Amino acid sequence: MTVSVQALLLFTGWAFLLVVTVFAYRGVALLTGTPITSWPRGSKNPNDPGFIQRVADAHANTLENLPIFAVLVLAAQAVGKPEVTASLAMYVVYARLGQSLVHILGVNTPLVLARATFWTVQLVCFGLMFYGLLA
Repeated sequence: MTVSVQALLLFTGWAFLLVVTVFAYRGVALLTGTPITSWPRGSKNPNDPGFIQRVADAHANTLENLPIFAVLVLAAQAVGKPEVTASLAMYVVYARLGQSLVHILGVNTPLVLARATFWTVQLVCFGLMFYGLLA
């Protein structure tokens, strides 16, 4: 297994861990009397604590970038250029973890700027991967 595929699996595992965290919280809430209709699709539940709302948002952010990362890694594998993504793949994962953890911590200005910085690192890595695959 290449380092890029390992990184893709770590990225995916992180998305899974985030959604399991929200699921576990809501499962406990459901078992303690919260109606199952308390979490309508596409809307935030004001009854969820801020921490859980931020975990859910971090999960959504992770999912937004997962397809891009997956296509780049899998395309590199398919065309026989795994070296194009190998040097950057783990940086994508580290930046994703950083972005999610900062997001979960809070939403004040310094944290939002830190989160944006981690996202920028991911976007630069994606851009370099695209360039390497197309060159």
